[in-house]
Amino acid sequence: MAICTPSSSSSSSGSTSTKSWVIHGLAVGAAAAVALGAHAYLYYRRSGRFRSRVVGIIPARFASSRFQGKPLIHILGKPMIQRTWERAKMASSLDHVVVATDDDTIAECCRGFGADVIMTSESCRNGTERCNEAHQKLGNKYDIVVNIQGDEPLIEPEIIDGIVKALQAAPDAVFSTAVTSLKSEDAFDPNRVKCVVDNRGYAIYFSRGLIPFNKSGKVNPQFPYLLHLGIQSFDSKFLKIYPELPPTPLQLEEDLEQLKVLENGYKMKVIKVDHEAHGVDTPEDVEKIEQYMHERNLS
Repeated sequence: MAICTPSSSSSSSGSTSTKSWVIHGLAVGAAAAVALGAHAYLYYRRSGRFRSRVVGIIPARFASSRFQGKPLIHILGKPMIQRTWERAKMASSLDHVVVATDDDTIAECCRGFGADVIMTSESCRNGTERCNEAHQKLGNKYDIVVNIQGDEPLIEPEIIDGIVKALQAAPDAVFSTAVTSLKSEDAFDPNRVKCVVDNRGYAIYFSRGLIPFNKSGKVNPQFPYLLHLGIQSFDSKFLKIYPELPPTPLQLEEDLEQLKVLENGYKMKVIKVDHEAHGVDTPEDVEKIEQYMHERNLS
């Protein structure tokens, strides 16, 4: 694996089609909020103070069962975590962007390209708990905490802004996230998490298996399956109690931390975006994403 050598150039921004999907999702979320008659929502929105302070946190750890040292792997000459950080910095909704890590090598790398770093405990069981600890060390001064996955180096700033605005527009939700269309070749890949939502845009379930699953056992090319992009935002008050919630059966079985939110009865807002998902889960994914970037002249 290449040694971390930060690069100074930035990535290009997202597509027009992404913006249109985000706007559509926000319109649905706002309509739902009005239909609920959320008086507190209306008061704070009018005063401009409802969930207005937003921080983006990129949790990163060196140890990984599938891909050790993943945040530092180079993608076309830049550490992957630098690419993620550069994308996050383009999001207009974020007041601050930090990297949260328990590893000195990652911290040194990130400081080298200009990122603010919060050192967190090795005892954090997942990225959400790492975000919570980092937020505490920031003085708990933000209303929304965006958990930005460090293995999504092409995450679009419009998607970050979209999930923030969706949470601001849904006072009954404590969590928001994004999905995109699932490719048929990813249908049975357990590293590609699938999602189903209700008619109001709230999550019903997430799974590593194909959902919904029909009785033929085959992919239905006519069905709009959804792929979870991994990025998520939390109401900071909920994030504070999240680590205290005991692990739940579905969470443990699927190994998906967002299921603990749903199993405990909390609501999660979902927006759909048009996004070419290029998360890096295995070493083989690095070559795929570099090829994708070459084909589109992305530096």
